Amino acid sequence: MSNSTHWADIHADKVIREKGPKGAYVCASGITPSGTVHVGNFREIISVDLVARALRDRGEGVRFIYSWDDYDVFRKVPATIEDGAAFEKYLRWPITLVPDPDGREESYARANERQLEALLHQVGIDPEFIYQADRYRTSSYAEGIRRALEMRETIREIFNRFRTVPLADDWWPVSVFSRFTNRDTTRVVGWDGEWMLTYHCDETDQEDTIDLRSTPHAKLPWRVDWPMRWNVEGVDFEPAGKDHHSEGGSFDTARHVVADVYGGEAPVTFQYDFISVKGRGGKMSSSTGELIGLGDVLEIYQPEIVRYLFAGTRPNSEFAISFDLDVIKIHEDYDRCERIYYGQERVSDKRAEKERRIYELSQVHGVAATLPAQIPFRHLTNVLQIHMGDVERALSQMPGYDLLDEELRRRARCRAECAWRWLQTYSPEDFRFHLADGSRADAALDDRERAALIALADLVATDLVAIGERELQNAIYNIARAHGMEPKEFFVKLYHVLVEQDRGPRLAGFLKTMGAERFLSIVEPYRVKET
Repeated sequence: MSNSTHWADIHADKVIREKGPKGAYVCASGITPSGTVHVGNFREIISVDLVARALRDRGEGVRFIYSWDDYDVFRKVPATIEDGAAFEKYLRWPITLVPDPDGREESYARANERQLEALLHQVGIDPEFIYQADRYRTSSYAEGIRRALEMRETIREIFNRFRTVPLADDWWPVSVFSRFTNRDTTRVVGWDGEWMLTYHCDETDQEDTIDLRSTPHAKLPWRVDWPMRWNVEGVDFEPAGKDHHSEGGSFDTARHVVADVYGGEAPVTFQYDFISVKGRGGKMSSSTGELIGLGDVLEIYQPEIVRYLFAGTRPNSEFAISFDLDVIKIHEDYDRCERIYYGQERVSDKRAEKERRIYELSQVHGVAATLPAQIPFRHLTNVLQIHMGDVERALSQMPGYDLLDEELRRRARCRAECAWRWLQTYSPEDFRFHLADGSRADAALDDRERAALIALADLVATDLVAIGERELQNAIYNIARAHGMEPKEFFVKLYHVLVEQDRGPRLAGFLKTMGAERFLSIVEPYRVKET
């Protein structure tokens, strides 16, 4: 493993090298649960998980922590909340105190947290969750807040290095939620040099003094909070988006604050790039509610392939989550990676090493002992449409499906369900079809076209199973020419008969997948009409 060139292994080696031997390396991620956690945010989570896995593969202890910054401010009512006007009264409150719009959880923050936590488990990510509202409201960070107050001028100087407009003289490295209004519309007006902090509530024009050792109302601003927690939690590795890694951004200031204020050191990090969405209209935007979350991706990709998308892409490379026809290619690429891992497809040694490591990191619950039965996604879409979305019936036609163990059957069902959802929601219109029901002859055929159709039906009736796909394709060509038609012309007529469209799946394979009984039932009315 030490010779692996996969980016997760390279960063795992860097963590060990820069942080030295430890009983357990702390890998961290986190976000504010202010709405749907979109796939761009998920990129950070899975990047941490992949490096954590790489560390464990080296025999190292790992503590993977995920912080819910649920004591952050509720800044804007998301478009996804139906009765948005009713929630405007909670603006500037801590998110953890805003009620759940659906009334199922104790807060809006907890509703968003539970949603992602369940999805993360599906893709094999099970970090230790830390709820920062609990930490702040129980005064667990009292020492950290007091230290920031003691080092107020040092923090101001650090921030001003990267600002064009210096912070005001009355700036304080702490914010307070008013006990009168729950809002952070307050100003710090005094500190006794120890634990007592006095603030002014701008809305009520009242002053209040709180004890940092027992108050649920005080918290550090983000640029101080982040490095404070690095020090408290002993974080060794945490990546961040390129907005945080920009020159003078929050990572730059946090690196100085953790060292100069808290006497700690910044974690090993890297910058990850943005993710776009392809094949699903609109741009990701929290203000409009057009967010693509992990749940949306799992609707059309099984968990292993979701992991594969990220494990196979360097974090500093921008890429698109595809919902269009690229979905087929992504499944084909994953299946090829799987065949390479099990030695069923030969490539160069360098390529094989790369693909094997990507495949290992893509698995949710470890690698199976033998190659799982592969069900090609494109073929699956045809079978599902033939059987009108009946997953079990479609899978029963797949060779060897009845011999799979329950876990591999579960994976196969998951892929089939994803394929059907993709067909129904995102596939191009000309990719979809419905088989004719065989009750009537709707396609307009002249005598030669009908005769050719009956000739093909007679061939199929002999023994479709015994006829190879290439042999059947050639036979269709020959039947067309024997009846005075160009094959392309005959194909169009066949598609009209079968799916009432000008085109459809590759014809020979389509007929074999459909089966003789189904094909003959569709053709029979044309035979009757001829006689």
